Amino acid sequence: MEKVMEKMNKNKIRIIENSIILQNLCTLRDKNTNSQEVRIATRKITRILLYEASKNLPLVEKTINTPLASFKSQTIDPDINIIISPILRAGLIFTDEAIDILPQACIRHIGMYRDEKTLKPVWYYNKVPMAVKDAHKFQIFITDPMLATGNSLIEAIKLYADKNIPIENIKVISIIAAPEGILNIQTKFPEVEIITAAVDSHLNEHGYIIPGMGDAGDRIFNT
Repeated sequence: MEKVMEKMNKNKIRIIENSIILQNLCTLRDKNTNSQEVRIATRKITRILLYEASKNLPLVEKTINTPLASFKSQTIDPDINIIISPILRAGLIFTDEAIDILPQACIRHIGMYRDEKTLKPVWYYNKVPMAVKDAHKFQIFITDPMLATGNSLIEAIKLYADKNIPIENIKVISIIAAPEGILNIQTKFPEVEIITAAVDSHLNEHGYIIPGMGDAGDRIFNT
């Protein structure tokens, strides 16, 4: 596993650690935490991750009038197309927080499930067949709580890369990541930034993150 870690480009991985994230990671990892508590903890973490992911959005200068004076301030460029792409179903947990933080964003769902034998993604829904006029004006956030093998995320990245959106404009946001999944993504898309709350030890023989939190979808949606 150390060899996998050595191969990763750590400059393209942002691990966000603070007391709130650590406390809520502890809560959602615990097998005795019920689904409602898992959802609450997950939303708290996703909000922080989304704030971090939004730090480098393009800004423009704008003149505004306060009750006392007129001055020039900075705001997110209104000409930027911000897209949040949750990978169904677990990625949906990011959506409510994303709309609150970035109300101008468009939500485009991606539906894939993992074949438990091959660990390859199987498509069942795609809401990304959109027209792209100025690819450089797009900022993409692909969300999935668990970055395990990385195969589903690679397929999602391809959807936007095939539309000539610059790879550096695409970010992956996950709560827990495995080194193997990170390396898999970086091998194919080295310029994609990965934002996560934790990089765990490894994947087991069934493709689950260890120590992880189990199946994120099952635990979030009580199935």
